[in-house]
Amino acid sequence: MTGFADRLFDLTDRVVLITGGSRGLGREMAFAAAQCGADVIIASRKYDACVATAEEITAQTGRAALPYGVHVGRWDELDGLVDAAYARFGKVDVLVNNAGMSPVYDKQSDVTEKLFDAVVNLNLKGPFRLSALIGERMVADGGGSIVNVSTHGSLRPHPSFIPYAASKAGLNAMTEGLALAFGPSVRVNTLMPGPFLTDISNAWNFEGTDNPFRGSALQRAGQPAEIVGAALFLMSDASSFTTGSIVRADGGSA
Repeated sequence: MTGFADRLFDLTDRVVLITGGSRGLGREMAFAAAQCGADVIIASRKYDACVATAEEITAQTGRAALPYGVHVGRWDELDGLVDAAYARFGKVDVLVNNAGMSPVYDKQSDVTEKLFDAVVNLNLKGPFRLSALIGERMVADGGGSIVNVSTHGSLRPHPSFIPYAASKAGLNAMTEGLALAFGPSVRVNTLMPGPFLTDISNAWNFEGTDNPFRGSALQRAGQPAEIVGAALFLMSDASSFTTGSIVRADGGSA
């Protein structure tokens, strides 16, 4: 017997496209969507990693998974991704703009124009273009959900990641505008993670710090699987009256 929660978060026969879906939080969200019945499109720069993730998803869940190699920060590559998704599945019900980058630098003057542009292109420009291409088709098809993955640092940026925080703050603003542009049939929301222990966290330097997360309510970083509940809420009909919103999954970060 199907339980109430199963029905609430059901994604059976829906199609979910996730950028940055071959690793980290994107990978967790892709597996979760498939486990709830969705077919998925795994998009990232590393095609081989997309293939490996897609094969794992199909083997574990029985759902179809399309790997696609693309640089989300390159405007002219995104039409090909969208065309491939619609050619394979005929629709996209959920778009998760998860791909992003946060380069490390020692001081502000070390940030080159090339680096700054690369961050904005991947974190903001690409999600806008994908949302425009897919969101308009969602409206024509009668509905859908777009999830923009931001960061708690977009609200209170640390000096060590200002370009990243600024691009994600732009993503927060974009969410509200697109919710109005594509409403009432398409919902657009921001999922705002805090610190999570993915492979990216290996670059963090907390040498000499007792507990770097003691200022947050939960006083720890998140495990990758802990993003799933909030992500499925926004992907599914469980969030049918939620749009233009920020859903924080940040451990109560200050």
